[in-house]
Amino acid sequence: MVIGMDSDSVSDRNNEKVSGWRGSREVWLAAAKAALLESGLEAVKIQPLASRLGISRTSFYWFFKDRTALLDALLEDWEAKNTGAFVEACAAYAETIAEGILNLISVFHDESAFEPRLDLAVRGWAHQSEVVTARVNAADERRLRAIRQMFERFGYAADDADVRARTVYLVQIGYIAMQVRESTAIRMTRVARYVEIYAGRSPTESEMARFKARLKYTDEAEMAVP
Repeated sequence: MVIGMDSDSVSDRNNEKVSGWRGSREVWLAAAKAALLESGLEAVKIQPLASRLGISRTSFYWFFKDRTALLDALLEDWEAKNTGAFVEACAAYAETIAEGILNLISVFHDESAFEPRLDLAVRGWAHQSEVVTARVNAADERRLRAIRQMFERFGYAADDADVRARTVYLVQIGYIAMQVRESTAIRMTRVARYVEIYAGRSPTESEMARFKARLKYTDEAEMAVP
């Protein structure tokens, strides 16, 4: 027996040799994210994740030093995906500010780009950790800065851009924090008015058409709203 390794660990190692599969960093990270979303931070522990995956717990250490490293990776994934989606949308090509805002709003209609449940889970996590609170605050400021810069790019004064950016961001994050439940069709009927309030100008019909096409949304669905 290897010194310092209990019989269960030896058995786990032997099982790994037989199965030949330890998972991967991505597999463990995906399982951790699913556990966080379903049951909260306390569910993100090595043995429960191993059981969930049907892999020995020793396999975890091929990819992460410890649970703290896994939690750090979860935060990095959240920042890269959710905050990254904000930054990319605000920097995307747009001929007008209305189109720029539509680029950003499209992020909130596409969970493959931005995961609202993950954002909510990380914000809940921040209530338990000053370190996570600091990372959330930094992410919020990075997102706000990206929106401000978008407004400034279209000629808005700095103070005006700041207030408009906060209006856009706080409304959208409010949707997440309040866990608002409304159909895509209903949200779509409000988009043009949101843009008008945010930017002081309405999107054109062609801008709205491109926005809907990007989300693969048809007007037939909108007409079905009572």
